[in-house]
Amino acid sequence: MLNIVLFEPEIPQNTGNIARTCAVTGIRLHLIRPLGFDISDKAVKRAGLDYWHLVDLHVYDGLEDFFQKTGAQDIWLASSKAPRPYTQAAFRDGCYLIFGKETAGLPPEFRERYRERCIRIPIRAQARCLNLSNSAAILAYEALRQLDFPGLTGRGEMGEGR
Repeated sequence: MLNIVLFEPEIPQNTGNIARTCAVTGIRLHLIRPLGFDISDKAVKRAGLDYWHLVDLHVYDGLEDFFQKTGAQDIWLASSKAPRPYTQAAFRDGCYLIFGKETAGLPPEFRERYRERCIRIPIRAQARCLNLSNSAAILAYEALRQLDFPGLTGRGEMGEGR
């Protein structure tokens, strides 16, 4: 099972959209406090719609608490400042895709400590970064593609009976 980790997320709609991606893919969602909203916030629930019962959600009181409780070692840090594109990453079952807060990203010292595990989504030089929920979906589906979409259906209803 894959894991998405949001470090100090600030925008409830982004977290709700990411929760929906996690719900439909079976990816675990980890939130690292402080959060810029209450998890029961209407905006979070609205973005996740009626999928919240499918979200495997875990909340931590900081990076140290997260690492202590999960023992996470196979981590990938998503950053617009990363030295290489995500297409060079080899994702494995159980890995953690870590995303920073919307306004500041991941702490510089954290990125430097795991420099070889930092990846980016290529964008135009004139742009600062991609939306957090879009970034999480791109990396989640790349990881799932590399793992051959475990537990997910490969056919839509148009493929049935033909």
